[in-house]
Amino acid sequence: MRLVLVPTPIGNLEDITLRALRVLKEVEVVACEDTRRTGLLLKHYGIPTPTLRLDQHTVGRARELLAPYRYVAYATDAGTPGISDPGAELVRLALGWGWRVEALPGPTALIPALVASGLPTHRFTFEGFLPKGGRERRERILALAREGRTAVLYESPHRLRKTLEDLLEVYGPDHPVAVARELSKLHEEIFRGSLREALEHFQEPRGEFVLVLGPKALEAPDGEALARRLKEEGLSGRALVRALVALGLPRNEAYRLALEEEEG
Repeated sequence: MRLVLVPTPIGNLEDITLRALRVLKEVEVVACEDTRRTGLLLKHYGIPTPTLRLDQHTVGRARELLAPYRYVAYATDAGTPGISDPGAELVRLALGWGWRVEALPGPTALIPALVASGLPTHRFTFEGFLPKGGRERRERILALAREGRTAVLYESPHRLRKTLEDLLEVYGPDHPVAVARELSKLHEEIFRGSLREALEHFQEPRGEFVLVLGPKALEAPDGEALARRLKEEGLSGRALVRALVALGLPRNEAYRLALEEEEG
């Protein structure tokens, strides 16, 4: 049994490798998130291979759906399967069945946005999509800021401004950012500037976005001031400890400050 993860163009249909086209022709079936979208790609290149829907709602039935086949390709809506999509779950399942799993190199929005940003690329962290809200979202942004590395995020148009606002609060209004929109498509745009300027620029966001944040200079944190501020924001107990550690405090000091805030 063989599963091949096939990256597909994120916009421009020319961004596909010869090897990917060969595999799409060879396999018995192309499992994909959206049979209509992948079907258009196959039609464009004259590939008659049948498609099978396998998305976040049906991946739990993957073994049943793929049982008739011995050679399967998997393609997501766009880009490399396994990055912020059901591909990672399918790989885990296939390995558990004893299948041979291969991943072809190819298109992804992450790397083009990073290398075109003009920001440091030698050390970076990829976050994907942030949690939609609550303490986990706040803690994740604080942890990214504490990384001291360039950070790359994905974001949808209807959440872009909220994300820029939340990042601005932690990183500061003058922090450098590159915002890539509709990469490889007709209306591709890469905005480079500060978080404040990005918020002013994207008044009515449209398209799919990749945010690249420059590394934040690390400073010795004032533990007591941080603990008070985070408590005012609603964090307490273990959530407060995690946030303090993410901001660079030693775990013992974070526990002490969290306990003092509770007792105070």
